[in-house]
Amino acid sequence: MGIESENIPLPFRQGQGEGTIREDFPILGKNIYKKYPLVYLDNAATTQKPRCVVDAMTDEYYNENANVHRGVHFLSQQATDLYEASREKVREFLNARSTREIVFTRGTTESINLVASCYGEAFMHEGDEVIVSEMEHHSNIVSWQLLQARKGIRLRVIPITDEGELRLDVYEKLFSEKTRIVSITHVSNVLGTVNPMKEIVRIAHEHNVPVLVDGAQSAPHFAVDVQDLDCDFFAFSGHKIYGPTGIGVLYGKEAWLDRIPPYMGGGEMIQNVSFEKTTFNELPYKFEAGTPDYVAATGLTKALDYVLSIGMDTIEAYEQDLTQYAIRRLSEIEGMHIFGPRETHDAVVSFLVHQPGIPEKDTAFKHYIHHLDMGTLLDRLGIAVRTGHHCAEPLMHRLGIEGTVRVSFALYNTREEVDTLVAAIDRVRKMF
Repeated sequence: MGIESENIPLPFRQGQGEGTIREDFPILGKNIYKKYPLVYLDNAATTQKPRCVVDAMTDEYYNENANVHRGVHFLSQQATDLYEASREKVREFLNARSTREIVFTRGTTESINLVASCYGEAFMHEGDEVIVSEMEHHSNIVSWQLLQARKGIRLRVIPITDEGELRLDVYEKLFSEKTRIVSITHVSNVLGTVNPMKEIVRIAHEHNVPVLVDGAQSAPHFAVDVQDLDCDFFAFSGHKIYGPTGIGVLYGKEAWLDRIPPYMGGGEMIQNVSFEKTTFNELPYKFEAGTPDYVAATGLTKALDYVLSIGMDTIEAYEQDLTQYAIRRLSEIEGMHIFGPRETHDAVVSFLVHQPGIPEKDTAFKHYIHHLDMGTLLDRLGIAVRTGHHCAEPLMHRLGIEGTVRVSFALYNTREEVDTLVAAIDRVRKMF
Protein backbone atom coordinates (compact mmCIF):
# COMPACT_ATOMS: atom_id res chain seq x y z
CA MET A 1 0.00 0.00 0.00
CA GLY A 2 1.70 3.22 -1.11
CA ILE A 3 1.69 6.34 1.00
CA GLU A 4 0.70 9.16 -1.23
CA SER A 5 -2.27 11.42 -1.72
CA GLU A 6 -3.46 12.52 -5.11
CA ASN A 7 -1.65 15.85 -5.00
CA ILE A 8 0.87 15.79 -2.18
CA PRO A 9 3.06 12.67 -2.16
CA LEU A 10 5.36 12.08 0.78
CA PRO A 11 8.98 11.66 -0.33
CA PHE A 12 11.07 8.54 -0.34
CA ARG A 13 13.45 8.16 2.57
CA GLN A 14 16.47 10.17 1.62
CA GLY A 15 19.75 8.32 1.46
CA GLN A 16 18.23 4.93 2.17
CA GLY A 17 17.15 3.79 -1.25
CA GLU A 18 13.62 3.55 -2.48
CA GLY A 19 10.71 2.41 -0.37
CA THR A 20 7.64 3.87 1.22
CA ILE A 21 7.40 5.51 4.61
CA ARG A 22 5.16 2.66 5.78
CA GLU A 23 8.04 0.20 5.50
CA ASP A 24 9.73 2.01 8.38
CA PHE A 25 6.88 0.93 10.69
CA PRO A 26 6.81 -2.89 10.94
CA ILE A 27 3.55 -2.99 12.92
CA LEU A 28 1.63 -1.59 9.95
CA GLY A 29 2.07 -4.95 8.24
CA LYS A 30 0.18 -6.74 11.00
CA ASN A 31 -3.04 -8.68 10.36
CA ILE A 32 -5.83 -8.23 12.92
CA TYR A 33 -7.66 -11.38 14.05
CA LYS A 34 -5.51 -13.15 11.42
CA LYS A 35 -7.86 -11.80 8.79
CA TYR A 36 -7.78 -8.05 8.17
CA PRO A 37 -4.79 -5.80 7.45
CA LEU A 38 -4.33 -3.29 10.26
CA VAL A 39 -5.75 0.17 9.57
CA TYR A 40 -4.33 2.21 12.45
CA LEU A 41 -6.28 5.45 12.95
CA ASP A 42 -5.64 6.10 16.64
CA ASN A 43 -2.61 8.35 16.27
CA ALA A 44 -3.88 11.13 18.54
CA ALA A 45 -3.63 8.60 21.38
CA THR A 46 -0.20 7.36 20.35
CA THR A 47 1.72 6.96 17.11
CA GLN A 48 3.53 3.87 15.93
CA LYS A 49 7.33 3.85 16.07
CA PRO A 50 9.72 3.66 13.14
CA ARG A 51 12.39 1.01 13.28
CA CYS A 52 15.15 3.61 13.72
CA VAL A 53 13.70 4.71 17.08
CA VAL A 54 13.54 1.19 18.51
CA ASP A 55 16.97 0.29 17.12
CA ALA A 56 18.58 3.38 18.68
CA MET A 57 17.15 2.58 22.10
CA THR A 58 18.18 -1.06 21.87
CA ASP A 59 21.70 -0.04 20.86
CA GLU A 60 22.05 2.31 23.80
CA TYR A 61 20.91 -0.33 26.28
CA TYR A 62 23.35 -2.86 24.83
CA ASN A 63 26.34 -0.59 24.25
CA GLU A 64 26.16 2.74 26.12
CA ASN A 65 24.01 2.20 29.19
CA ALA A 66 25.06 4.08 32.33
CA ASN A 67 23.52 6.68 34.60
CA VAL A 68 23.94 10.20 33.28
CA HIS A 69 25.65 13.22 34.87
CA ARG A 70 27.02 11.26 37.82
CA GLY A 71 29.99 9.27 36.69
CA VAL A 72 33.53 9.99 35.62
CA HIS A 73 33.78 6.68 33.79
CA PHE A 74 33.58 6.30 30.01
CA LEU A 75 30.06 4.85 29.71
CA SER A 76 28.54 7.51 31.94
CA GLN A 77 30.13 10.23 29.87
CA GLN A 78 28.87 8.61 26.66
CA ALA A 79 25.33 8.36 28.05
CA THR A 80 25.48 11.96 29.27
CA ASP A 81 26.60 13.17 25.86
CA LEU A 82 23.67 11.37 24.22
CA TYR A 83 21.22 12.79 26.75
CA GLU A 84 22.39 16.36 26.31
CA ALA A 85 22.42 15.91 22.53
CA SER A 86 18.75 15.01 22.88
CA ARG A 87 18.12 18.26 24.70
CA GLU A 88 19.82 20.19 21.89
CA LYS A 89 17.68 18.36 19.31
CA VAL A 90 14.51 19.39 21.13
CA ARG A 91 15.77 22.97 21.35
CA GLU A 92 16.31 22.93 17.60
CA PHE A 93 12.89 21.34 16.97
CA LEU A 94 11.06 24.05 18.96
CA ASN A 95 13.50 26.86 18.07
CA ALA A 96 14.03 27.67 21.74
CA ARG A 97 16.78 30.15 22.62
CA SER A 98 18.73 27.83 24.89
CA THR A 99 18.85 24.27 26.16
CA ARG A 100 18.38 25.81 29.60
CA GLU A 101 14.75 26.23 28.52
CA ILE A 102 14.23 22.51 27.75
CA VAL A 103 13.09 20.28 30.61
CA PHE A 104 12.54 16.56 30.10
CA THR A 105 9.39 15.14 31.71
CA ARG A 106 7.33 11.98 31.30
CA GLY A 107 4.94 13.68 28.88
CA THR A 108 2.52 16.55 28.31
CA THR A 109 0.52 15.66 31.41
CA GLU A 110 3.52 15.90 33.72
CA SER A 111 4.67 19.09 32.01
CA ILE A 112 1.30 20.78 32.64
CA ASN A 113 1.22 19.51 36.22
CA LEU A 114 4.73 20.87 36.74
CA VAL A 115 3.68 24.37 35.67
CA ALA A 116 0.42 24.27 37.60
CA SER A 117 2.20 23.14 40.75
CA CYS A 118 5.37 25.24 40.56
CA TYR A 119 4.01 28.41 38.99
CA GLY A 120 0.93 28.15 41.18
CA GLU A 121 3.06 27.75 44.28
CA ALA A 122 5.13 30.81 43.46
CA PHE A 123 2.63 33.23 41.97
CA MET A 124 -0.98 32.25 42.74
CA HIS A 125 -3.01 32.85 45.87
CA GLU A 126 -6.61 32.48 46.97
CA GLY A 127 -8.93 34.18 44.51
CA ASP A 128 -6.41 34.29 41.67
CA GLU A 129 -7.55 33.05 38.29
CA VAL A 130 -6.37 30.81 35.44
CA ILE A 131 -8.00 31.00 32.02
CA VAL A 132 -8.63 27.69 30.23
CA SER A 133 -11.12 26.69 27.51
CA GLU A 134 -14.08 24.38 27.00
CA MET A 135 -12.05 22.15 24.70
CA GLU A 136 -9.25 21.28 27.13
CA HIS A 137 -7.94 17.79 27.82
CA HIS A 138 -8.43 16.68 31.42
CA SER A 139 -4.72 17.18 32.11
CA ASN A 140 -5.22 20.91 31.54
CA ILE A 141 -8.27 21.03 33.81
CA VAL A 142 -7.59 18.68 36.71
CA SER A 143 -4.06 20.03 37.23
CA TRP A 144 -5.52 23.45 37.96
CA GLN A 145 -8.36 22.00 40.03
CA LEU A 146 -5.78 20.38 42.31
CA LEU A 147 -4.28 23.84 42.76
CA GLN A 148 -7.79 25.16 43.31
CA ALA A 149 -8.27 22.68 46.16
CA ARG A 150 -4.94 23.65 47.76
CA LYS A 151 -4.95 27.40 47.30
CA GLY A 152 -8.49 28.46 46.42
CA ILE A 153 -7.79 29.71 42.90
CA ARG A 154 -10.54 30.00 40.28
CA LEU A 155 -10.89 28.66 36.72
CA ARG A 156 -12.26 31.00 34.05
CA VAL A 157 -13.41 29.16 30.92
CA ILE A 158 -13.38 30.39 27.32
CA PRO A 159 -16.55 29.09 25.60
CA ILE A 160 -16.60 27.69 22.08
CA THR A 161 -18.92 28.31 19.17
CA ASP A 162 -21.26 25.63 17.83
CA GLU A 163 -18.67 25.05 15.10
CA GLY A 164 -16.01 24.27 17.71
CA GLU A 165 -13.91 27.43 17.67
CA LEU A 166 -12.85 29.57 20.62
CA ARG A 167 -14.87 32.70 21.40
CA LEU A 168 -11.98 35.17 21.35
CA ASP A 169 -14.39 38.05 22.02
CA VAL A 170 -15.28 36.43 25.34
CA TYR A 171 -11.65 35.50 26.03
CA GLU A 172 -10.61 39.15 26.02
CA LYS A 173 -13.28 39.93 28.61
CA LEU A 174 -12.17 37.19 31.03
CA PHE A 175 -9.03 39.04 32.12
CA SER A 176 -9.04 40.82 35.44
CA GLU A 177 -6.53 42.01 38.00
CA LYS A 178 -6.74 38.44 39.40
CA THR A 179 -5.69 36.68 36.16
CA ARG A 180 -2.33 35.00 36.68
CA ILE A 181 -1.91 32.58 33.75
CA VAL A 182 -3.60 31.34 30.56
CA SER A 183 -3.38 27.61 29.78
CA ILE A 184 -4.73 26.56 26.38
CA THR A 185 -4.54 23.63 24.01
CA HIS A 186 -2.93 24.38 20.66
CA VAL A 187 -5.09 21.79 18.86
CA SER A 188 -8.21 20.11 20.22
CA ASN A 189 -7.77 16.36 20.55
CA VAL A 190 -11.49 15.94 19.76
CA LEU A 191 -12.49 18.66 17.33
CA GLY A 192 -9.22 19.11 15.47
CA THR A 193 -9.59 22.85 15.98
CA VAL A 194 -6.31 24.72 15.52
CA ASN A 195 -6.46 27.62 17.93
CA PRO A 196 -5.00 31.03 16.94
CA MET A 197 -2.21 30.76 19.47
CA LYS A 198 -0.25 33.85 18.47
CA GLU A 199 -3.35 35.98 18.98
CA ILE A 200 -4.12 34.26 22.28
CA VAL A 201 -0.59 34.94 23.49
CA ARG A 202 -0.64 38.54 22.26
CA ILE A 203 -3.84 39.31 24.16
CA ALA A 204 -2.54 37.67 27.34
CA HIS A 205 0.75 39.55 27.18
CA GLU A 206 -1.12 42.83 26.82
CA HIS A 207 -2.37 42.03 30.34
CA ASN A 208 1.11 40.91 31.48
CA VAL A 209 -0.13 37.34 31.85
CA PRO A 210 2.00 34.32 30.78
CA VAL A 211 0.66 31.53 28.56
CA LEU A 212 1.11 27.76 28.76
CA VAL A 213 0.44 25.91 25.49
CA ASP A 214 -0.61 22.26 25.46
CA GLY A 215 1.16 21.14 22.28
CA ALA A 216 0.43 17.42 22.48
CA GLN A 217 -1.62 17.53 19.27
CA SER A 218 0.30 20.25 17.44
CA ALA A 219 3.99 19.32 17.69
CA PRO A 220 3.54 16.06 15.71
CA HIS A 221 1.65 17.70 12.85
CA PHE A 222 3.20 21.06 11.99
CA ALA A 223 6.24 23.16 12.74
CA VAL A 224 6.23 24.89 16.12
CA ASP A 225 8.43 27.92 16.79
CA VAL A 226 8.16 28.92 20.43
CA GLN A 227 9.97 32.18 19.83
CA ASP A 228 7.53 33.11 17.08
CA LEU A 229 4.55 32.10 19.23
CA ASP A 230 6.13 33.99 22.13
CA CYS A 231 4.47 31.54 24.55
CA ASP A 232 5.92 31.29 28.03
CA PHE A 233 5.56 27.51 28.36
CA PHE A 234 4.99 24.75 25.78
CA ALA A 235 4.44 21.04 26.45
CA PHE A 236 4.47 17.97 24.20
CA SER A 237 4.84 14.18 24.41
CA GLY A 238 7.35 11.92 22.70
CA HIS A 239 4.94 9.04 22.09
CA LYS A 240 2.64 11.18 19.95
CA ILE A 241 5.48 12.11 17.58
CA TYR A 242 6.77 8.61 16.75
CA GLY A 243 8.96 8.46 19.86
CA PRO A 244 8.84 6.24 22.95
CA THR A 245 6.39 6.44 25.81
CA GLY A 246 7.43 7.98 29.13
CA ILE A 247 9.32 10.94 27.68
CA GLY A 248 8.04 14.46 27.16
CA VAL A 249 9.15 18.05 27.11
CA LEU A 250 8.40 21.26 28.91
CA TYR A 251 9.75 24.36 27.24
CA GLY A 252 9.78 27.38 29.51
CA LYS A 253 11.20 30.83 29.03
CA GLU A 254 14.33 31.02 31.12
CA ALA A 255 13.06 34.02 33.06
CA TRP A 256 10.07 32.01 34.29
CA LEU A 257 11.95 28.77 35.00
CA ASP A 258 14.44 30.74 37.07
CA ARG A 259 11.67 32.19 39.21
CA ILE A 260 9.57 29.12 39.98
CA PRO A 261 10.52 26.45 42.54
CA PRO A 262 11.41 22.86 41.59
CA TYR A 263 8.71 20.26 41.08
CA MET A 264 10.33 17.35 42.93
CA GLY A 265 13.27 16.90 45.26
CA GLY A 266 16.06 14.37 44.90
CA GLY A 267 19.30 13.72 43.13
CA GLU A 268 20.56 15.87 40.26
CA MET A 269 18.30 18.85 41.00
CA ILE A 270 20.53 20.06 43.84
CA GLN A 271 23.88 21.79 44.27
CA ASN A 272 24.37 21.37 48.01
CA VAL A 273 22.34 19.57 50.66
CA SER A 274 22.50 19.77 54.43
CA PHE A 275 19.89 19.16 57.09
CA GLU A 276 19.69 22.90 57.53
CA LYS A 277 19.48 24.07 53.90
CA THR A 278 19.49 22.89 50.28
CA THR A 279 20.50 24.93 47.24
CA PHE A 280 19.14 23.95 43.84
CA ASN A 281 20.93 23.16 40.61
CA GLU A 282 21.02 25.42 37.56
CA LEU A 283 18.52 25.19 34.72
CA PRO A 284 17.20 22.90 33.44
CA TYR A 285 18.39 20.33 35.98
CA LYS A 286 16.48 22.02 38.79
CA PHE A 287 13.37 20.32 37.38
CA GLU A 288 14.85 16.88 36.62
CA ALA A 289 15.09 15.11 39.96
CA GLY A 290 16.28 11.52 39.94
CA THR A 291 17.52 9.31 37.14
CA PRO A 292 15.86 10.43 33.90
CA ASP A 293 14.73 8.11 31.14
CA TYR A 294 17.85 8.90 29.16
CA VAL A 295 17.32 6.01 26.74
CA ALA A 296 13.84 7.32 25.90
CA ALA A 297 15.45 10.71 25.29
CA THR A 298 17.63 9.05 22.66
CA GLY A 299 14.50 7.53 21.14
CA LEU A 300 12.89 10.96 21.05
CA THR A 301 15.96 12.35 19.29
CA LYS A 302 15.67 9.69 16.58
CA ALA A 303 11.95 10.40 16.21
CA LEU A 304 12.59 14.12 15.78
CA ASP A 305 15.40 13.39 13.33
CA TYR A 306 12.94 11.24 11.43
CA VAL A 307 10.21 13.87 11.06
CA LEU A 308 12.71 16.64 10.38
CA SER A 309 14.28 14.58 7.59
CA ILE A 310 10.86 14.42 5.93
CA GLY A 311 10.07 18.04 6.78
CA MET A 312 7.35 19.34 9.07
CA ASP A 313 5.87 21.42 6.25
CA THR A 314 5.68 18.31 4.07
CA ILE A 315 4.00 16.36 6.89
CA GLU A 316 1.53 19.17 7.51
CA ALA A 317 0.58 19.45 3.82
CA TYR A 318 0.17 15.70 3.45
CA GLU A 319 -1.91 15.26 6.61
CA GLN A 320 -4.10 18.27 5.81
CA ASP A 321 -4.79 16.85 2.36
CA LEU A 322 -5.59 13.44 3.87
CA THR A 323 -7.83 14.92 6.57
CA GLN A 324 -9.84 16.96 4.09
CA TYR A 325 -10.19 13.86 1.91
CA ALA A 326 -11.45 11.93 4.94
CA ILE A 327 -14.00 14.62 5.79
CA ARG A 328 -15.29 14.61 2.20
CA ARG A 329 -15.58 10.81 2.11
CA LEU A 330 -17.12 10.50 5.57
CA SER A 331 -19.67 13.17 4.67
CA GLU A 332 -20.94 10.88 1.93
CA ILE A 333 -22.23 8.44 4.57
CA GLU A 334 -25.93 8.87 5.27
CA GLY A 335 -26.58 10.06 8.82
CA MET A 336 -22.95 11.15 9.40
CA HIS A 337 -22.36 14.00 11.87
CA ILE A 338 -18.80 15.36 12.04
CA PHE A 339 -17.85 17.58 14.98
CA GLY A 340 -15.58 20.59 14.75
CA PRO A 341 -14.77 23.19 12.12
CA ARG A 342 -14.34 22.05 8.54
CA GLU A 343 -11.73 24.54 7.37
CA THR A 344 -9.27 24.60 10.28
CA HIS A 345 -9.30 20.87 10.97
CA ASP A 346 -6.03 19.28 12.02
CA ALA A 347 -5.44 15.53 11.65
CA VAL A 348 -8.35 14.52 13.95
CA VAL A 349 -11.95 13.79 12.92
CA SER A 350 -14.64 12.93 15.51
CA PHE A 351 -18.08 11.77 14.46
CA LEU A 352 -21.31 9.95 15.23
CA VAL A 353 -23.61 8.15 12.79
CA HIS A 354 -27.40 8.27 12.94
CA GLN A 355 -29.23 4.96 13.09
CA PRO A 356 -30.87 4.18 9.75
CA GLY A 357 -34.65 3.92 9.65
CA ILE A 358 -35.19 6.55 12.37
CA PRO A 359 -36.11 10.09 11.28
CA GLU A 360 -33.28 12.56 11.98
CA LYS A 361 -35.52 15.05 13.78
CA ASP A 362 -33.78 15.05 17.14
CA THR A 363 -30.81 17.28 17.84
CA ALA A 364 -29.88 15.53 21.08
CA PHE A 365 -28.13 12.56 19.40
CA LYS A 366 -30.56 10.09 21.01
CA HIS A 367 -30.79 7.87 17.96
CA TYR A 368 -27.17 7.70 16.91
CA ILE A 369 -25.18 4.48 16.88
CA HIS A 370 -23.33 4.34 20.17
CA HIS A 371 -19.67 5.22 19.76
CA LEU A 372 -18.57 2.10 21.62
CA ASP A 373 -20.65 -0.15 19.36
CA MET A 374 -19.22 1.51 16.27
CA GLY A 375 -15.64 1.29 17.55
CA THR A 376 -16.01 -2.35 18.58
CA LEU A 377 -17.41 -3.40 15.22
CA LEU A 378 -14.78 -1.43 13.31
CA ASP A 379 -12.14 -3.25 15.33
CA ARG A 380 -13.56 -6.56 14.17
CA LEU A 381 -12.83 -5.34 10.64
CA GLY A 382 -9.22 -4.49 11.51
CA ILE A 383 -9.68 -0.74 11.98
CA ALA A 384 -8.29 0.85 15.13
CA VAL A 385 -10.16 3.99 16.21
CA ARG A 386 -10.70 5.68 19.58
CA THR A 387 -14.12 5.91 21.25
CA GLY A 388 -15.44 7.71 24.33
CA HIS A 389 -14.99 11.18 25.76
CA HIS A 390 -11.27 11.34 24.87
CA CYS A 391 -10.39 12.82 28.29
CA ALA A 392 -12.51 15.87 27.43
CA GLU A 393 -15.76 15.38 29.36
CA PRO A 394 -16.55 19.10 29.71
CA LEU A 395 -16.36 19.40 25.92
CA MET A 396 -18.73 16.44 25.56
CA HIS A 397 -21.18 18.17 27.89
CA ARG A 398 -20.96 21.29 25.74
CA LEU A 399 -21.69 19.22 22.63
CA GLY A 400 -24.56 17.40 24.36
CA ILE A 401 -23.12 13.92 23.85
CA GLU A 402 -21.48 11.13 25.83
CA GLY A 403 -18.66 10.50 23.40
CA THR A 404 -17.60 10.18 19.78
CA VAL A 405 -15.77 7.91 17.42
CA ARG A 406 -12.42 9.53 16.67
CA VAL A 407 -10.10 8.83 13.78
CA SER A 408 -6.71 10.51 13.77
CA PHE A 409 -4.04 10.51 11.11
CA ALA A 410 -0.26 10.28 10.87
CA LEU A 411 2.25 10.58 8.07
CA TYR A 412 1.94 6.85 7.27
CA ASN A 413 -1.84 6.80 6.73
CA THR A 414 -3.27 6.70 3.22
CA ARG A 415 -6.35 7.53 1.18
CA GLU A 416 -6.82 3.81 0.66
CA GLU A 417 -7.17 3.42 4.44
CA VAL A 418 -9.75 6.21 4.50
CA ASP A 419 -11.70 4.39 1.79
CA THR A 420 -11.52 1.19 3.85
CA LEU A 421 -12.80 3.09 6.89
CA VAL A 422 -15.73 4.60 4.97
CA ALA A 423 -16.77 1.22 3.57
CA ALA A 424 -16.55 -0.31 7.05
CA ILE A 425 -18.65 2.43 8.66
CA ASP A 426 -21.30 1.99 6.00
CA ARG A 427 -21.25 -1.76 6.63
CA VAL A 428 -21.65 -1.25 10.37
CA ARG A 429 -24.41 1.31 9.84
CA LYS A 430 -26.44 -1.20 7.84
CA MET A 431 -26.24 -3.65 10.76
CA PHE A 432 -28.44 -1.22 12.71
